[in-house]
Amino acid sequence: MSVNTERLNAYRVMWTMVMYDLPTDTKKERKAAARFRKELMKDGFSMFQFSMYVRHSASTENADVHRKRAINSLPEHGKVGILQITDKQFGQMEIFYGTKPQELPDIPQQLELF
Repeated sequence: MSVNTERLNAYRVMWTMVMYDLPTDTKKERKAAARFRKELMKDGFSMFQFSMYVRHSASTENADVHRKRAINSLPEHGKVGILQITDKQFGQMEIFYGTKPQELPDIPQQLELF
C-alpha cells in the first residue's frame, strides 16, 4: 500500500482557529456562550487561550467541514472570528509566557481513517 505524501504535506494540513468575544451579562447570554464553547469542544476543538479554540485537520476539505460546524453553532450575539492556516504557518508561531519564549508542543502526524 502506498501512502500519498501530498495528503500529509505541511501546506495541506490545516488548523482552524475560532476566536470569540461573547456577552455574558444575562443568564441567557451565559448559557448561549457555554453552549457555543461546548459545541466547539464536541467537534474536536481544544482551548488555546481563553475564548480561542483550535482544531487540527488533515486536509483543507476536512477543515472546511469543521469551519461550517462552528458557523452553524454561532450564538445570536457577540463577535466570532474564524481563521484557517496551514500546519506550516501554525508551526512558525512564537508563544511567550511572560517574556520567555516557549517551545510549541510536538504534534505528531495524524492519519484519519474513514
